Amino acid sequence: MKLDLVSKKVLIIGIESFTGKHLSKFLVQNGFDVYGTSLKNINIDTIYQCDISDKKSIKNILKKIRPNYIINLAGISFVGNANRELFYKINVLAVENILDSCMEIINYIPKKIILASSATIYGNQNSNILDESMNPNPVNHYGISKLAMEQLAKTYFDKLDIIITRPFNYTGVGQEEHFLIPKIVSHFKEDKREIELGNIDVYREFNDILYVCDIYHKLLVSDIQSEVVNICSNRVIALNDVIKMMNRIAGYQIHVIVNPNFVRENEIVSLSGSVDKLYSLIGELKQIDFDRTLEKMYKD
Repeated sequence: MKLDLVSKKVLIIGIESFTGKHLSKFLVQNGFDVYGTSLKNINIDTIYQCDISDKKSIKNILKKIRPNYIINLAGISFVGNANRELFYKINVLAVENILDSCMEIINYIPKKIILASSATIYGNQNSNILDESMNPNPVNHYGISKLAMEQLAKTYFDKLDIIITRPFNYTGVGQEEHFLIPKIVSHFKEDKREIELGNIDVYREFNDILYVCDIYHKLLVSDIQSEVVNICSNRVIALNDVIKMMNRIAGYQIHVIVNPNFVRENEIVSLSGSVDKLYSLIGELKQIDFDRTLEKMYKD
């Protein structure tokens, strides 16, 4: 039996974010009727201006659209943000507004709600591979606020079909330059000859945004509920190799200056996420090689 568009109506909260822009295109290509919210007033019929810290605002939008699926990507994602209160206002209390609104609207329960948390909730662990069974140990306000959101959301597991995701590092065209990979790419695009970085002899996950979108899509249409799951690949790449890839793509070698202020004390050499739970739920996924991700970003 063919699903009509109404049954595939999805609301992406934070649709103008880096992830939101890519995910909305991905879901449209997969037959979804995509709506979104943005803090800004966007002159598009399917995007609604909304501050999710205002419960009345998000509730009115949910009543109007009555989406079958909700993905919350809104949040304060830059760890260095100086406004500590904002982490908790947006990352925790605003999520409560969304969940309470879903419960309060008459004759309305969404099929699935996906809430984006973060791998930063793991904090410092005695392991190179982080899995969902570990006790969270966040070390900054961003991670602490995301963990608080997770704990809050779990109290709704018996009332709403919720999946909480913990994304590891990912990047792609359009990501802001205060994040590491876009910073590196922008230096090459601007033909700069030097770049200041921290320790480049570390291995981290750097996944492609379309790989992340594919995971969100598969989680969305699955029967999975009441789960917390990594969005990761366990593919580690040395930061030094990222520089080498960009040297090749740009056709010149940049000089790396190691700034001691950017070097973290007792930094773990290699860190990645376990895919065991993720792949057991949705199957194994492939993604493009990272040099292709960098090339797309450089040529954009």
